[in-house]
Amino acid sequence: MYFYQPSQGHGLPHDPLNAIIGPRPIGWIASQDAAGHTNLAPYSFFNCFNYRPPIIGFASSGWKDSVRNIVEIKEFVWNLATRELAEAMNETSASLPQGEDEFAFAGLTKAESRLVKVPRVAESPVNFECRLSQCIQLTAADGKAIESWLVLGEVVGIHIASSLLEEGIYQTAKANPVLRAGGPSAYYSISDEHRFDLVRPDARR
Repeated sequence: MYFYQPSQGHGLPHDPLNAIIGPRPIGWIASQDAAGHTNLAPYSFFNCFNYRPPIIGFASSGWKDSVRNIVEIKEFVWNLATRELAEAMNETSASLPQGEDEFAFAGLTKAESRLVKVPRVAESPVNFECRLSQCIQLTAADGKAIESWLVLGEVVGIHIASSLLEEGIYQTAKANPVLRAGGPSAYYSISDEHRFDLVRPDARR
């Protein structure tokens, strides 16, 4: 077994942490400031944390535009990144000057949301309209504050392309989502070819 202590460095060509915990869904987050300037950025530390109410969250290394905007107006939109949109999603990771619109930079269309002010990515087949529930600065085990923030939002509205629903069941692979892997450039897609099913065991047995 290869062993290392993260505080002492990993000694490898690239940090394996985010390759081991992967592939990970992408938090493609649209936000807007009080003046109406929009921002769109992908975050690879993202997931869903609760069913009812549905709560999703992403972590930002540094106090970036997305975090500042969300804390300011208390709203954001998550957009599903698909294989067809992967290149555009990657474009939105560029470090643009504050106030420059990533939607326009990546050639994406804004769609009006129903319950929040922040626009959705029209080309994305799934969008979650969210309201901020918590913004938490992370700390190390010794209690020292880290320059990373966890943003949690309650999903108050969900848009799903009808083509992804078959007999009322959402077809994950049909959406062709892309997932972030390790290294500087690795992504994965998924397919039904690799699907398997497990039924949760009955605890009473």
